[in-house]
Amino acid sequence: MKKSSLWPLRLGFSGKEAEKIEKLGLEKFLKHSYNSKFDKGLPDFLQDDPKTLAELKELRESIKNADSEFKKKTLKKEVYSNLELKKWWINKMRTDEFPLRENMVCFWHNHFVSTSQKVKVNYWIYQHNMILRENAFGNFKELTKQILKSNAMVRYLDNGDNKKGKVNENLSRELLELFTIGIGNYSEEDIKNGAKALAGLNVGDNGAVYRKNIEDNSDKTYFGKTGNWKADDLVDIIFEQKNIPYLITRKILKWFVYDNPPEKLVIYYGDYFRKVKFEIEPLLNKIFTEEYAKETAGSKIKNPLVYILQLTNELQMEDFDNGMVQYFLKQQGMDLYNQVNVKGWDGGNSWLTSQIYLQRNNTSDLLCKGRTITGKFLNKMNAEPEKPVLEINKVKVKVQFDDSGNNKTIISELSDRLLFKTNESIQKDMENLLKYDFDPKEPNADAAVIRLFNYITKLPEYQLI
Repeated sequence: MKKSSLWPLRLGFSGKEAEKIEKLGLEKFLKHSYNSKFDKGLPDFLQDDPKTLAELKELRESIKNADSEFKKKTLKKEVYSNLELKKWWINKMRTDEFPLRENMVCFWHNHFVSTSQKVKVNYWIYQHNMILRENAFGNFKELTKQILKSNAMVRYLDNGDNKKGKVNENLSRELLELFTIGIGNYSEEDIKNGAKALAGLNVGDNGAVYRKNIEDNSDKTYFGKTGNWKADDLVDIIFEQKNIPYLITRKILKWFVYDNPPEKLVIYYGDYFRKVKFEIEPLLNKIFTEEYAKETAGSKIKNPLVYILQLTNELQMEDFDNGMVQYFLKQQGMDLYNQVNVKGWDGGNSWLTSQIYLQRNNTSDLLCKGRTITGKFLNKMNAEPEKPVLEINKVKVKVQFDDSGNNKTIISELSDRLLFKTNESIQKDMENLLKYDFDPKEPNADAAVIRLFNYITKLPEYQLI
């Protein structure tokens, strides 16, 4: 596989940026990615959702006294907004000219986990998403401070139940165990005193705020330092610790390059991360440019996002509902803002169980035949209301190939673009599908190449990048 085909999958979600990497070179491509702009305007589907505590209280009071029809309507609106939020984000992943920012948002989203199922307020989930986007290439310490004081995180990790004299340690524990320094680098006393420092931090109109009547203003000892610490103080103290860089460099390497990153690389890049004062952009730049120079193809299993967006891109599918992608992600266990627990998606081998592999093969079969993932849709235009008709929803698909070549050159072209390696057996199978007498100018040539592409997508080698 060419590096210009491999790295768009790692830095984005499909191969559509391959030409940009070839044309610009990796360093300029990265610079454009870091400087990419994004819309900060509130999406239309959230305009009428409650945003302030007063609006939330008003909605809840109205539900209490409402009939079942109103309650159903309200619930339906919440579900609709949540689905639209996911589709809105998927659209950005699909359509951004330089999607590295959205890939990094997805990384942070799986690091600072906060699920819509637990938070229940779509506007807070949106705010969480925007904090990640605005700080995707910024400073890790600053990002941690902002997320720690976000309504979504405070709600997700139950800090509303954390009060002076009656502490809840969830947020304090995960701040250390999963978000910053990792297991083995702190004590239970640090967790307890961190919880006291976070006591009284609860949801507010523009992010979490301390409630004076339930906050703890006593002195607490945290990593050997004593004072009346609050949320920002905790983060400052954590980032003074020796082992702070390594948890996050390990996770970044795992997300982008290696399912099992070598420990020497974790330490090497971690030491550099400390040197640049936890600035994310220079760390990413160093990782990407240095790992690009190596032969690393096949070191990582594609996550469901990369799999489905590469598939739709290769089949040149453009006019389809992003809900189809969301449906596939949910099927594969990568439902956005709905991780099973605070640890997030495991990645690696968990993305290639027998069930997931079968789902991927079935999805490729459907899309290569020009059908949506569900295969059918409800045609209301030509049906009586009481007699809806199910019809096959056909979508035009086509795989790009050089029609001036022959079977072997086209096989080589697709192999270079899609497979990190091939062998004699795979080559023979591909030549049986696209035979020596294949004529790329024939009317059925596109269909033959799609059959070849479908075969390739089912190979274990296709699942790796």
